[in-house]
Amino acid sequence: MKGLFKPKPRTPADVVRQTRDLLLLIDRNPEARESKREEKQMSELFKNIRELKQILYGNSESEPVAEACAQLTQEFFKGDTLRLFIKCLPKLNLEARKDATQVVANLQRQQVQSKLIASDYLEKNLDLMDVLIVGYENTDMALHYGAMLRECIRHQIVAKYVLNSPQMKNFFDYIQLPNFDVAADAAATFKELLTRHKSTVAEFLSKNYEWFFAEYNTKLLESSNYITRRQAVKLLGDILLDRSNSAVMTRYVSSRDNLRILMNLLRESSKSIQIEAFHVFKLFAANQHKPADIVSIFVANKSKMLRLLEDFKIDKEDEQFEADKAQVMKEIEAL
Repeated sequence: MKGLFKPKPRTPADVVRQTRDLLLLIDRNPEARESKREEKQMSELFKNIRELKQILYGNSESEPVAEACAQLTQEFFKGDTLRLFIKCLPKLNLEARKDATQVVANLQRQQVQSKLIASDYLEKNLDLMDVLIVGYENTDMALHYGAMLRECIRHQIVAKYVLNSPQMKNFFDYIQLPNFDVAADAAATFKELLTRHKSTVAEFLSKNYEWFFAEYNTKLLESSNYITRRQAVKLLGDILLDRSNSAVMTRYVSSRDNLRILMNLLRESSKSIQIEAFHVFKLFAANQHKPADIVSIFVANKSKMLRLLEDFKIDKEDEQFEADKAQVMKEIEAL
C-alpha cells in the first residue's frame, strides 16, 4: 500500500516557489537565532538552491532540459525571487552563496520563447543594481555580487543604467581596494561596462567626457599601483581604438595633458606598460589635425622621443608593431 502514495515529484516551478517561501521566512527573521526550526529551514533552502542550479546546469549524469529551464525561468521572474536572492545572500553559507550566484548568472541567458525575460524584469527593477554595486564595499559579498552584476550588464538597458548612475564614479575607488581579488573583480566589471555595448558606451563617454577622463587619468593612469596602471592603459587603448568611439578618441588625443601622461607611461620600466602606452601614443602622432600645443610638445621632445622609439624593442617579432613604430617615427621626424 505504501507505494501507492508516493509524493508527486516537484516541478521546476515548485522548486522556485518553495525557495521563494523559504527566502521570505529568512528575510522576515532579522535575528540569526539558530533554533532547530530555523536550522531546518536553512538546510531546506540550501538544498533547493542546489536543485535550481542542477536544473539549469545539469549534472554529471544529465544535460539540462530546455523545457525545465524555461519553466524555472518563468516562475523565477514572475515573483520577486531575484530581489530576495540578492537581499538574503549575506545570510547564506558560502556554498549556498556560490550556488545562488551561479543560478542568477545562468538566468540572465535563459530564453523563454526566444525572449530574455530577465531583461524585462530588470528594466522594472533597476534599483537592484545599486545593491550589487555597493556590494564591492563588503569583502565577503563582493565577488558574489560582482559576478551577478557582470551577468546583468549583458542586458543593454542595465549597462546604460549603471553607466549613468552616480555609483559609476565609485568604480575608480573599487579598482584600487587593498583586497586584490575584490579590486580585480571590480576592474573586470568596469571593463565590461566600457566595452560590451558599443553605442551606449559611445554616448556615455561623449556626455561625461570631462569628469570621466579626469578621474581615469589621475586615479588610474597615474596610480602608484603598477597593476592598476597596466590594466588602465590597456583598457584605454581598447576604448580609443574602437571605431564607435572615434569622436572621443579625437578629443582625447588633442589634449596636451593626456599626451604628457602617455609620454610618462612610455618611459616606464615595465615592458607591458610601455607596449600598451605605445598603442595609445601612436594615436597622438597619427592625428593629422594636431593642435598647436601638441605640435610644440612633439617638437620640443623630438630627439628624446625618436631615441626612445629607436631603442624600443619587444620580445617577439611583430611586423605590425615594427610598421606602427616606423610610421610614428616618420610622423615625428616630419614635424
